[in-house]
Amino acid sequence: MGRGATLAGMGLYTPASARLELVRLRPLLDELVTVRADTAELAASLTPGGEPTALGGLPEYKASAARLDELVTEVQQPGIQLKGLAPLLLDFPADFDGVPVLLCWLEGDQDLAWFHRADLGFAGRRPLP
Repeated sequence: MGRGATLAGMGLYTPASARLELVRLRPLLDELVTVRADTAELAASLTPGGEPTALGGLPEYKASAARLDELVTEVQQPGIQLKGLAPLLLDFPADFDGVPVLLCWLEGDQDLAWFHRADLGFAGRRPLP
């Protein structure tokens, strides 16, 4: 578990601990966005009739895809659920009054400000109280 990630040893986040984890992850998330775009551009250039890219060819694509996998693994290590890659969607397991919830951050959000019940998913997203 990441520092500050556990609540009573259960692996649950509080809004405060999830925000701290998000701050820690920002450099990784920023790199993930860049590598995601590079990988997509390189993949498109390798398709029949694809436009060449200044980023390189097959070796660069393989390196970029490998780095993307590493970043995804690193983001998920502290118990964070990476639910989407484009756009990035992170869920932090939590508990509100005995109800399992996920604190939710979507790429572009300035702060961790949303949650949804674990059984409802993104469609049940609500502002944090």
